[in-house]
Amino acid sequence: MGKLQEYKRFWFVVSLGVIALGLQFLAHQAGLAQLLVSALGICLALLMFVDMVKTLRSGKFGVDLLAITAVVATLAVGEYWAALIVLLMLTGGDALEDFAARRANSELQTLLDQSPQTAHVVEGETVTDVAVNTVTVGARLLVKPGEVMPVDGTLITGPTTVNEASLTGEARPIEKAIGDTVMSGSINGEAAVYLRADQTAENSQYQNIVRLVKQAEAQPAKFVRMADRYAVPFTILAYIIAGIAWAISQTPVRFAEVLVVASPCPLILAAPIALISGMSRASRNGIIVKTGTTLEKLAQVKTVAFDKTGTITQGKLVVDQVVPQGSQSADRLLQLAASAEQHSSHVLAQSLVAANRLPLLTATNVTETTAQGVVATINGQQVRAGKAAFVTSESITKPDQTAVYVAVDDVYQGYVSFNDRVRPEAATTMTRLRQAGVAHLMMISGDRQPIAEQIAQEVGLDQVHAECLPAGKIAVLDQLAANQRPVAMVGDGINDAPSLATADVGIAMGAHGATAASESADAVVLKDDLTRVSTARVIAQDTMRVARQSVLIGIFICTGLMLIATTGIIPAIIGAVFQEVVDTVTILYALRARSDRSSLES
Repeated sequence: MGKLQEYKRFWFVVSLGVIALGLQFLAHQAGLAQLLVSALGICLALLMFVDMVKTLRSGKFGVDLLAITAVVATLAVGEYWAALIVLLMLTGGDALEDFAARRANSELQTLLDQSPQTAHVVEGETVTDVAVNTVTVGARLLVKPGEVMPVDGTLITGPTTVNEASLTGEARPIEKAIGDTVMSGSINGEAAVYLRADQTAENSQYQNIVRLVKQAEAQPAKFVRMADRYAVPFTILAYIIAGIAWAISQTPVRFAEVLVVASPCPLILAAPIALISGMSRASRNGIIVKTGTTLEKLAQVKTVAFDKTGTITQGKLVVDQVVPQGSQSADRLLQLAASAEQHSSHVLAQSLVAANRLPLLTATNVTETTAQGVVATINGQQVRAGKAAFVTSESITKPDQTAVYVAVDDVYQGYVSFNDRVRPEAATTMTRLRQAGVAHLMMISGDRQPIAEQIAQEVGLDQVHAECLPAGKIAVLDQLAANQRPVAMVGDGINDAPSLATADVGIAMGAHGATAASESADAVVLKDDLTRVSTARVIAQDTMRVARQSVLIGIFICTGLMLIATTGIIPAIIGAVFQEVVDTVTILYALRARSDRSSLES
C-alpha cells in the first residue's frame, strides 16, 4: 500500500478510537463503542486480507495472517479495546516504518534534492539561464560562488575551491586550477569561474549518481523475503501455542490473548529498516549500494576479484627507469625524449615531460606518426622517440614494461620505461578484506603476465589471471568453484562492465571511471579510494547482522510473551500494549545499522 494510504489508515483508526473512547467513558454508551470498534476492526481486517492475498500472488509469504487472526479473535470474544490497540499498532507501525525509512535514507535523498536544474550559458558578453538538460558539450558556462556545478567540465578560469562531499564523501574543500576537471553536483567556492562543458547533463557524474540512487530506492531487497520465511515457522508456532492454550483453558479468550502478543510487526518492519539504514550508512561513506540484495550478497562474498589498471593501480603511467645504452647519460636521454615529445598529447609524452628535470630543448621539424612515435630536430640532431621498430632496426633488449625508445641520428641510445603505480592503499585493502572474512583475493587483468604477477605479489593477492579480454574475464568468473562463491568483481573501465554484471556483486570504482561500468555494477565507490571496498564489506556484514538480530529479538520476545499469555495472567489489552513495546524495541535496534561503529571505516 502507498505511504499516503498508510497514513490515512492510521489517522482513521486514531479518529474512530477517540470517538469510541468518548462513547464509552463520556456518553456511557459501551454498546455503541463496541459496535464502532468492531465495524472498524472488521473493515481493516478485510483490507489486510486483500493485501495479504496480493502478497501471496507476488510469490511471497504474507505475515499479516497473525495480525488478522488476532483482530478477529479479540473482537469475537468481546475484547474490543484490545482489538483497537492491535489496529493502532499495525497501522502505526506502517507509519513508523515510513518515518524510519525516510530518516535512514536522508543521505541518499540529499543527492536528489541537490540535483542541478539550471546553467548560465555564456555567448560573447551575454549570459543566459537555460535548463541544465539543454547544455551541449563545449558550451561556455558561468558558475557563481556557492552554486552547484551543472555538468562535468573543465575550468577555463580559476583558481577556485569545490566541495565534493555529496559525491565522494570528502568534506575538505578541493583546490581547482585552470584546466582541472570538475564534477557536476560539486559546489563552487567563493570565486565565480567559467567552465567548458565536457559532458551533457545526462552523461555527467551527478546524473549518473541520481540514476543509481533511484535504482536503489526502487528495487526491493531479498532479505525482506527472508524475513517472510522467518514468519512461516513463527506463524505455525503461534497457532500451536494459542491452540494448546485454548484446549487447556477451554476458553477462546485464551486463544485471543496469545495471538495478541504474537504480532508479526518485528518481521514486517525490522529487516527492511535495517537494510535501508545500511544503504544510507554506505552512502555516507562514499559508496552507493543499489539494493538490499547487494548488501546481503556482499556480506557473504568469499572471493573478491580485481581489475588492475585504475583499480589496484592509479591508472597513470609514470617514468620508472631511464636506461642509457649508448653515449647519452640518463638525464640527457630523458631530456631528449621529453623535448621531442613535448608538444604531443599522448599520455606517455606527458609523463616524460613531467619526469624531466632539465630545461626542455627547442624541437623543430616535428613529425608525429600516430601509434608509432615522434621525429624532431634538436640542436641539429635528428631525435626519434617511440616504439622500438619506429626508432631502430637493430635487435635490442626490450623490458617487460611499457617503454619509449630513443635514437639520435639513427643510433640507438636507450629507453625510458614506465609503470602504473600501485595505489598506496591497495595492500591495506587486501589485509582488511581478509580480516573481514574474504578467503580468496585475485586479479583479472588484460595486462601482460609478468606485470600482473609483480603487482599481485606487491599487494598480496592469491591468484592472477593476465592477458584477459572482457570475454576472458567473464570466463574466469564463471569457472570459479562453488566453495569460492559468491564472488565480487571490482573494476573501473568500460571493458570491466561485462564482468561487473556477471559477478554476484559488481563494484565499480566510479570516481573517475566509465559510466558503463557504474551502471553495470551493483555498488559504486564514489571516492577515489580502494579501501572503500573493504568498508563496503564491513558495512554489509554489520547490516545483515543487525537485520537478523532485530528479527530474532522480536521473535524471541514474542514467543516468551505467548508462553506467559497461555497462563492467562496477561489480559488481551495489556498484551496489546506489551506488543507495541516489542515493535518499538525491534525498530530502534534495526536503526543501529545506520551508525558507523567499525574502526575499519577510517
